[in-house]
Amino acid sequence: MTDLALRDISWLLFYALVLGAWAALYLMALGSGAIAWGGPGALAEALATLCTGTGAGGAGLLGLWTMWAVMGAAMMLPTLLPMLSTYSGFAGRLQGGQAGWWGIVAGYALVWASFAVLAALVQAGLARVGLVDRFGAATAVWFQAGLLIVAGGYQLSKAKTHCQSACLSPMSYFMGRFRPGLAGGVRMGIEQGLWCVGCCWAIMALGFAGGVMNLAWMGLATLFMVLEKLPQIGARLRRPAGVILVLAGLALMAFEIGKAGAIWL
Repeated sequence: MTDLALRDISWLLFYALVLGAWAALYLMALGSGAIAWGGPGALAEALATLCTGTGAGGAGLLGLWTMWAVMGAAMMLPTLLPMLSTYSGFAGRLQGGQAGWWGIVAGYALVWASFAVLAALVQAGLARVGLVDRFGAATAVWFQAGLLIVAGGYQLSKAKTHCQSACLSPMSYFMGRFRPGLAGGVRMGIEQGLWCVGCCWAIMALGFAGGVMNLAWMGLATLFMVLEKLPQIGARLRRPAGVILVLAGLALMAFEIGKAGAIWL
C-alpha cells in the first residue's frame, strides 16, 4: 500500500474517531434527559447511567472520567488538525511516516484523558457540596458568573498568550523539536497536548456554567477552540473573547444582585 493511501486511511479513521465521540456524547445527553427526543433508548440509557448519574447511586468517578474522556476526544481532537496537517507535509520530507502521525494523536489523547481524571474529581467535589447538579451545571448564579469571569480573565493573561502561541505555529514547532517514528510522535503529541491544556482548560471549565452535557455549549466551545488554533485568526480572537466573557460574568452578577435587591424592597 502506498504512503498516500495510508495517509488517506489515517485521515478517514481520525474523522471516524471524532464522529464516534460526538455520537457517544449525543447518546449520553439523550439518555440523561439533557435532550429528550429520538434515538436508541436502551443504549442512551446505559451510557447516561454510566456517565451522568441517572441510575441508582449516581455516576461515580469512573463514569465521570468516561464522560470527560469522550468529551476530550470529541472537542479537542479537532483542534489537532493544524498540527496533523502540517506533520503530513513536513514528515513526508523527513520520512516521519504514519506511525509518527498516529503517535501524535495517541500522545495528545493521553494528555486529555489525564485531564479527564482531574475534571472528574472536580465535578464530583462540586456535586458533593451542591454547586453542580447531575448534569454538571452550576446551581448558583454567583458560581456561573465566577466561572465566566475567571475564564475571561485567563483569556487576557500572559499564561494564555504563551500557551496559545505554542499552538499557533506547528511548522515552527516541528522545525525545532521534530522527532521521527512512533515514539517521537507520542512525545510530540504529549508536548502539544500539555500546551493545549494550558490554552483551553478555562474554556472547558465553562461547561460547569451551563452543564457539561449541554451539546450547544460543546459545539460552540469546540468551534471557538478550533478557531483559536488557526494561525491567521487565533490570536485575534483571544482578547475580544476574554472581554466578552468578563462582561457577561459581571452582567450576570449585577442582574442577580439587582434581583435580590428588588425582592428585599
